[in-house]
Order: sequence, then C-alpha cells, then structure tokens
Amino acid sequence: MIGKYVLQPGSYKAFIPEKFPPKEKLSFSSQVISLLSKADQLVGKLDGITQLVPDIDFFIFMYVRKEAVLSTQIEGTRATMIDSIKADASFNIDLPEDVGDILQYIKAMNLGLQKLETFPLSLRLIKEIHKTLLVGGRQTHYSDPGNFRKTQNWIGGNSPETAQYVPPPPDLVVNSLSDVEKFFHDNSDTPQLIKAALIHSQFETVHPFLDGNGRVGRLLVTFYLCQQGVLERPVLYLSEYLKSNREVYFDVLHSYHQKGEVNRWISFFLQGVIEVSKDAIDTSKKINGLYRKDLKRIHILGRSAPKGTKILEELYKLPVVNVNTIQKWLKTTRATANTYLNKLIELDILVQQDESVEYGRTFEYKEYLDIFRN
Repeated sequence: MIGKYVLQPGSYKAFIPEKFPPKEKLSFSSQVISLLSKADQLVGKLDGITQLVPDIDFFIFMYVRKEAVLSTQIEGTRATMIDSIKADASFNIDLPEDVGDILQYIKAMNLGLQKLETFPLSLRLIKEIHKTLLVGGRQTHYSDPGNFRKTQNWIGGNSPETAQYVPPPPDLVVNSLSDVEKFFHDNSDTPQLIKAALIHSQFETVHPFLDGNGRVGRLLVTFYLCQQGVLERPVLYLSEYLKSNREVYFDVLHSYHQKGEVNRWISFFLQGVIEVSKDAIDTSKKINGLYRKDLKRIHILGRSAPKGTKILEELYKLPVVNVNTIQKWLKTTRATANTYLNKLIELDILVQQDESVEYGRTFEYKEYLDIFRN
C-alpha cells in the first residue's frame, strides 16, 4: 500500500500517503517490463525522427497547442484548437469563454520549459506554473493561484463525507510533495519513464491545489522527461491518450491510491507512451511530406515564390489567417496581401473556413490542421 485512510474531524476519512517512494524496492510486473522496453524504443525513435521535421519549432508549437486543448478538455473545457488559434490571432468573434484555459495552458507549458533551461524542477516552479495556468483562465472562486491549498479538498460527491476520494489534509501537503520533489532528483535506478508515471500519480494523490491539479500533473510529465534528457525537445504529450481513455484514466489513478495498484497504473501509463509516440512519429512524417509537396506548389509562382514560401513557413505557426495577417507577415499593402492570399487559395494551400462569409473572411491551412485534427 502507498498510504492509508485516517478518520478526520468532521467524520470523513482522508488519505495519508506513506513515505514516497516506498522504502522497499519497487517491484515491477513482467507486463510493465515488456511495455517499458517498447516505450523506450519508441521514445528514442520519436526523439530522432522529429529532428527531420522542416522546423522542429513549428512541430512543437502545434503539438503544445494540441496538448493544451486536450488536457483542458479532460477537465471539461469545450473550446477547440481552432478557437485557440483564432484567439491567438485576435479573431475574437464568437469564441467560447473557456478558450482562455487553453491559452493559459500554452503559456504555462512554455514558461516551464523555458525555466527548466536554468532552474531545476521544484515545488517553487510548480507553484509558478500553477499561477500562470489559472490567472487569466477559468478557475473556481477560491482556487488561490500559485499557492498550495490551506483547506481540505475532495474528488466526487458534494462534501468530504460523500466524496469518492479525499486527499491528504492541508497540513500534510508540503511534506508529501517534498518527497515527490526529492524523487525528481534522486539517483535511484528506477527507469525514467516509470519515474514519470509515479510522479504524476503521486502528485494527483496529494492533489495539492484547490483547482488545476490534473493539468499541472500532466505538465509535470513533459517537464520531467525534458529535464532528464529523455527527450531533447518536448515532443511527447499524453493528453490525447488520457482523454480517449478518460474513465479508465481516473479509475487506474483511483486504484493507485485506493488499493496500491502501482503496476496497473504504470502499465496504463506506458501503454499511453507507446500509443502517443507512434502517433507523433506518424504525424512528423506527414508534416514532412506536406511541406515538400507545398513547396513544390509554391515554386510554380516564379518570382512570387519567395514571399509565398514566407507565408507557408508562417502558416506552420499560425494556420488560420485573414488578409490582415498576411499583410503583417509580408509588411506590404492590403492589395498585395490579397493577391498572395488568392494565389495560395488557387494552389489549394489555403481554404476559406466559411464560404458564406463575404466580409471578415478567415482561411485555414486545412491539410496541415487535418493532420492534428485527425
């Protein structure tokens, strides 16, 4: 067992974690060992093949956006990837109110990756990420961004007495997380992917914030793997797998702290690493193919090809545009921007989003977006 339930004042039982990680050596099932071997192989392949993408930053930019959308959707956000792109481009027409959740997630992800270049992964950084995540996005009234909770929280039910799970009392949060922080940097022989799995599950067990625990816990997986050099660049994101298996995800996490089923959780986690690695490898290959194909299309433009190439490269960062966007990219007149816009439409690179709209039209790099949407 990784902890026990203890009766609290108020007639409810809260989970009190044991020392983490367990003092006795962790024992992994044959299934976990087999999955770990496959996961390690695919993560290595992913880390290599993504270096062949035309510009790795473009690839990461969209993958972070996709991860942000899916991670926030696990928590009930309805805004989509297109909504977040429009918000970034200041197309603020009929956007869902919760699109801010996605934008803040992207900011939190980028902040964490930037900080890790010079600072270690720590509780201080986790609190800074939490503050960035919640300030500007939706949050509960008492979410207290950037601070560990000072009151009891719970999962499911209307009160701790009826809850599905009650995390440790607030006075135990910092000590419980200190064990996790030490685990970030210990020199044990526990494989890094398994450590990432345990960091996530133990963080969710402690549930140190009043809001945003799931999102911060999922960010920690990427932060940890990048800090340890398992990934040269942040190209592994689990939220698509977790969202597709949402009920199982919550169930295996519950079994982790409720029954101490560590191997079941790790097996689920590693299976996710395998699936998302395969998907990311396939995505990178498709992007390579699309980029080569569209460069050939643009070369048909002759003397206009250099500016057409400039637009194409920018589309990998912002694949939903209007004429003002292109005008800004090319630093030219509106008429010239319209000319290039029409050229890219003729080449089937850009497609109008809503053909019934005559004014304020928006266009998308459809084939590129479809790689991520599908």
